Amino acid sequence: GVMVPVETILDTAREIGADIVGLSGLITPSLDEMVHVAGEMQRRDLKIPLLIGGATTSKAHTAVKIEPAYQNGPTLYVSDASRSVNIATRLVSAGLKKPLLNDISEEYQKVRNRTAQRAAKRKYLALPDARDNGFAWEWERYRPPVPETLGVQVVSSLPLTTLIPFIDWSPFFMTWELAGKYPAILDDEVVGEAARNLFSDAEQMLATLVDDGRLQAHGVFGLWPCNRTGADDLTIYADEARTTPLACLHHLRQQGLKPEGKANLSLADYVAPTGATDYLGAFAVTAGVGIDLILADYADDDYASIMIKALADRLAEAFAEYLHHQVRTEHWGYDKAENLDLQSIIAESYCGIRPAPGYPACPEHSEKATLFELLDVPGNAHIELTEHFAMLPAASVSGWYFSHPESRYFGVGKIDQDQVVDYARRKNIDLSVAERWLRPNLDR
Repeated sequence: GVMVPVETILDTAREIGADIVGLSGLITPSLDEMVHVAGEMQRRDLKIPLLIGGATTSKAHTAVKIEPAYQNGPTLYVSDASRSVNIATRLVSAGLKKPLLNDISEEYQKVRNRTAQRAAKRKYLALPDARDNGFAWEWERYRPPVPETLGVQVVSSLPLTTLIPFIDWSPFFMTWELAGKYPAILDDEVVGEAARNLFSDAEQMLATLVDDGRLQAHGVFGLWPCNRTGADDLTIYADEARTTPLACLHHLRQQGLKPEGKANLSLADYVAPTGATDYLGAFAVTAGVGIDLILADYADDDYASIMIKALADRLAEAFAEYLHHQVRTEHWGYDKAENLDLQSIIAESYCGIRPAPGYPACPEHSEKATLFELLDVPGNAHIELTEHFAMLPAASVSGWYFSHPESRYFGVGKIDQDQVVDYARRKNIDLSVAERWLRPNLDR
């Protein structure tokens, strides 16, 4: 797609007399960009309503961060796209607009008050103390699994039929606002019939995509020697000599007060320190190459377009699941005897984890840049990274492979200022940049 500057869009909105501006946030860097857009609307003296929505947004973020930046006009959070029509109708209605805005203003003030009270009560461990309370392991007795093959390996043009058996269908139904686990949802008393009809359409479209051949799945992964070289840092090396660093990965640590016996976790805890042998993996996969060509054929069919995008997302996640299984059983081979059915795999009953930059255990998106460079993702898997660290095509997944038997997913949560300062130092970036990248995890 074409990248259009925010300034151009806002100038156009003023010129054409737009009634409303809407923003949708897909990944967490979008949150800070929305605050910037609100500030630009204020600077340009716009007075029209600003609607906020998207997967990463929230009423609290809208009330605390975005609304204060745009005082000229109303700012409204819309939790679901289906509600936007009703909200927009009320905003352009002389009789309905004022009551709506009065209710929103009162509600957002309450949200800001609650947020301030929670922040005042929240307590943290100092970063050194949080690190002292990290995951404990007897590394001298640990024998980590050695990969069968080190380095980068490309998986080009994987047949979609290989991925279909690995699809987790439950999130697909959530896309269409049908709540329930697959396959039980197909027999649900309330939504069963709608779910069955939708699933039938999905299977037909999958068959069409397979026969069409233009939607392609590409991937790349790598396995390298790796050690923990700082409290929360990991260094990846070119070979077993461990003298040539390829990259340094910077992780964050939980700082909230924990009950006795509970660790303040960092992903770095799951890799052996310098002097011991250990390894780490990375991957990036997509099932969205060629999707624009296919969507062009359905330009006037919204249902089919949404269906294709939803299926591409499911196929990308299936690719991540399939490749992780191959890594566990063959390429890294630390669980060659794994014999799990799909439901057990979806439930993550296997050994090891594959956390993705931008998700709770490693929430800072800029680490994707290191991953993309290590794997040459654009060249090997045809996935690009935008300046805000979003992946294109959107139906793409990337992350790290950890093999430690005790590794598990967790959320870093809110962090204190001492960790922000430390993170900026470790990444050699300005503190203001670190604060912007870490904004969703800041307690302010």
